[in-house]
Amino acid sequence: MNPGDTQNGGRLVAELQFAGSGGELPAQVHDCWNAIGVSGNGTCRELQKYIHCRNCPVYSAAGIQLLDRLLTPEYRRERTGHYAEAKTLTQPAKTSLVIFRIGAEWLALPTPAFQEVAERRFMHTLPHRRRSVVLGLVNIRGELLICASLARLLGLEQETSRDNSRTIRDRLLVTNWDGHRVVFPVDEVHGVHRLHRDEMKEPPATISKSALTHTQGIFTWRERSVGFLNADSLFSALNRSLT
Repeated sequence: MNPGDTQNGGRLVAELQFAGSGGELPAQVHDCWNAIGVSGNGTCRELQKYIHCRNCPVYSAAGIQLLDRLLTPEYRRERTGHYAEAKTLTQPAKTSLVIFRIGAEWLALPTPAFQEVAERRFMHTLPHRRRSVVLGLVNIRGELLICASLARLLGLEQETSRDNSRTIRDRLLVTNWDGHRVVFPVDEVHGVHRLHRDEMKEPPATISKSALTHTQGIFTWRERSVGFLNADSLFSALNRSLT
């Protein structure tokens, strides 16, 4: 825009106030965009070339003028005091997880890993899979999903006999991690729980080797020790067992 193309042939000046704590510094800026530009009556001849005032060098020069203006002593004192104040330490963000029980063990996984909690139902066994982590197939909303034994994977129980391989526990947890949907039976589901990361402790060396591999921490809940499982490690091991 041409600086001379202003309303009524005069030069418009915007008094933009730069406020500090006790003073203000006016910066005179030619704001033709508010008079004949996109925020004005749109009569500026340069609009045909630049389409919008923000593309015009006059608009850019006004911005540089504002950025280059001198700072008042009051503003310097205000900002110095602001950054000199002691920082208030905040609590780390809470982690959302789902607590469930397998046998006598209470475990937890991140909430995003779960899609739903289903009632127990009939399981279709698979040939040559009776002694593996895979228990069979279950129907979840019309879709057959693999049901795996988390207890076997974590070494929380000895492998069940052939007659017990179709045993269904009280609840089925439907999970989805990295696009892989897997169901595993549990005895009890508490629900969603939130805790701070600093509440987590290192897992003791006394737990089984398999569980230790997939446990990233232990926390106390209702006077019980709950093992927080590493979802990446756990589901990676589950997927390897399903192939």
